[in-house]
Amino acid sequence: MTKEIGAALLSLSGPRITSQEKELIKRANPLGFCFFGRNIENKKQLQNLTQEIKDLLEREDIIFAIDQEGGRVRRLHEPEFSSYASQQTIGRLYSEKSPEAAKEAARLHAALISKDLKQCGLNMNLAPVLDLGHKETTPAVASRCFSSSALIASELGKIMVDEYIQNGIIPCIKHLPGHGRAAVDPHLDLPFIALSLEKLDEDFTPFRKLNTSPCGMTAHIVVKAIDKDNPITLSAIGIKEIIRNRIGFKGFLFSDAIEMHALKGSLTERGLKSLEAGCDAYCYSRGKLEELQELSETLPPLSPKSLKRFSELKKILNNKPLALDTTARSRYEKLLNAITPYEESYDSTLVLMEMSK
Repeated sequence: MTKEIGAALLSLSGPRITSQEKELIKRANPLGFCFFGRNIENKKQLQNLTQEIKDLLEREDIIFAIDQEGGRVRRLHEPEFSSYASQQTIGRLYSEKSPEAAKEAARLHAALISKDLKQCGLNMNLAPVLDLGHKETTPAVASRCFSSSALIASELGKIMVDEYIQNGIIPCIKHLPGHGRAAVDPHLDLPFIALSLEKLDEDFTPFRKLNTSPCGMTAHIVVKAIDKDNPITLSAIGIKEIIRNRIGFKGFLFSDAIEMHALKGSLTERGLKSLEAGCDAYCYSRGKLEELQELSETLPPLSPKSLKRFSELKKILNNKPLALDTTARSRYEKLLNAITPYEESYDSTLVLMEMSK
């Protein structure tokens, strides 16, 4: 009898699976895993890690996800991996150079990252970010936004989504229904948005235009106009009325990381509440053994609806990567005036781990 798949992306403590983690992972049989800087040494090690997990769970349909947006948020670091521009940098090309230059940069960005992910055994990128950048947008999100323009975010976002899919990588649009109006970093506290749904409609627009995307992630924000008490991630009415109805998103829905300080309660309570609210699976990113143990003991299986959505995701994994010519990287760099390695790293899990000491 086939074991049911657990409704979560879990995470590990380091670059190799410990014997204790192996036992917990087999018990949980999760949908997949999300990898962070602490899990990555080089391409070969990451290939071995993903294969070991497949062998352990005896499954080929495991999701191996990563945040490889570019700019500050990337888990595959130099010099082992190439540098990539932030989405904000790509978005600026649209008005400062030309729409065509920005669109080509977006396409090459996704194509080159797809190649990197495939070489490591990864099959999902938690990108692109479709949030609109506003004056009040928290620095945790601002440079990750293409633009304050819904048109620019929609056009460049769609190019990336399509390119990832064509290359056999599952894209995950985020953060539904739009994080741009939040002035507070959800890693640290819960943002409240007081604007009406009508005034928020522009922020919903990129998600509405890309509502056929196969996968999305919720925002840990309170939209007072729909639910004044609960963040969207934990709000049944918020997910139903805004994400599923108003935006029309039909794809697989992940929660953002449940250990963020925007959410309250035990990890189990947060995870279960997100599933009850309408998320198909939750994400856990911190990789602590005692927390992994707690979640492995309480993780429910994917619901029938979620299994159906998961079956659509798996179809993407059969797509063979498109051939990239040898000039792709140089063309990308030329468009963006030569990308240099980023000195600043942004890994929210490190922030949370420091706060938990």
